[in-house]
Amino acid sequence: MRTTERLVLRPFRDTDLEPWAALNADPQVTQFLGGPLSRAECDRDAAGINEVYASHGYGFLAVERRTDGAFLGACGLSKEQWYPDDLEIGWRLAREFWGHGYATEAAASWIEHGFTTLGLPRIIAVTDTPNVRSIAVMRRLGMSFDHETVLEEDGVPFDATIYSLTAEAWTAWKATRR
Repeated sequence: MRTTERLVLRPFRDTDLEPWAALNADPQVTQFLGGPLSRAECDRDAAGINEVYASHGYGFLAVERRTDGAFLGACGLSKEQWYPDDLEIGWRLAREFWGHGYATEAAASWIEHGFTTLGLPRIIAVTDTPNVRSIAVMRRLGMSFDHETVLEEDGVPFDATIYSLTAEAWTAWKATRR
């Protein structure tokens, strides 16, 4: 579990499964994620996320607002098939929580963990090229454009934009934020 000024980043609980399924059923939330997911897929994903976190010390954990315990979505580090040598930072929040800086705050905490605790040399972020909201979060995190490519998920190709951040660049970026 990790905490930030406004958030708790923690493994999924049974009480998270319904709001997790609801946000993954929202076509706007999943527009750049391959489309809505079923409840069974969401439950399976949450269980798998918790297993990865328990065994590796990183994962795409639940995001809870500290003031009222509201489940906002998920954020964290994951290993994805297209870049197996890197960990990827990602976030997925329910639409009503967009635009409040929660994704940036949660992702910054995970990036700090990746560089300081896990000793990663670099962290990447991948999104569909038209997903300007996620690209804006990447930039707010101090990430730099790395490259564009065509990736494939579940047999479906998509135009992807990749941003990256090195441990050295993170340290320099943090120094400008103080």
